[in-house]
Amino acid sequence: MAAILSAIKSGNIKNVKPAVVLSNRTDAAGLNIASEKFGISTEIVPSGGLKGWDYDSKVISVLKKYDVTPGYGLICLAGFMRLLSAEFIREYPRRILNIHPALLPSFPGLHAQKQAIEYGVKVSGCTVHFVDQGLDSGPIVLQRVVNVMDSDTEEELSARILRKEHELYPKAVRLFAEGKIKIIGRKVILET
Repeated sequence: MAAILSAIKSGNIKNVKPAVVLSNRTDAAGLNIASEKFGISTEIVPSGGLKGWDYDSKVISVLKKYDVTPGYGLICLAGFMRLLSAEFIREYPRRILNIHPALLPSFPGLHAQKQAIEYGVKVSGCTVHFVDQGLDSGPIVLQRVVNVMDSDTEEELSARILRKEHELYPKAVRLFAEGKIKIIGRKVILET
């Protein structure tokens, strides 16, 4: 999130006005970063045990309060560790981006870096993708490769991947903002 907001503030991403940063957790570090460093409005939408559409409908109410509508806006998931309901995804088709610390479709879900090390892959990386109704299964926008060293711990690999994520996610947002992403079926075509 901070990498995207920094890219907007520096002018590397133009024609984007961040509306709100949401979290379901009051202790999310991103809330303070968004408000104090970037002056972005923040909202906490506690789950209170709600799941699926029961929770997501509350999130959508907050998004619409800030004019993040299905026809205008982009939702960037960053550390939001909840599965979105089918209703939420249908409400914002091709308007939800996520970043994942693996080269999808390999190693979806939690602990992707640990999965990569345990599997013995020689490369891993990160993927920015559109969110669909599957788990980390939406159309892939961008990917970056990171070598996996034989001596890597999960933390070491995670740190190298995170550096690439901070470069890749803002680039994907910029391409979206510039209208340079076209989706045909599952395939994402990037206009240069």
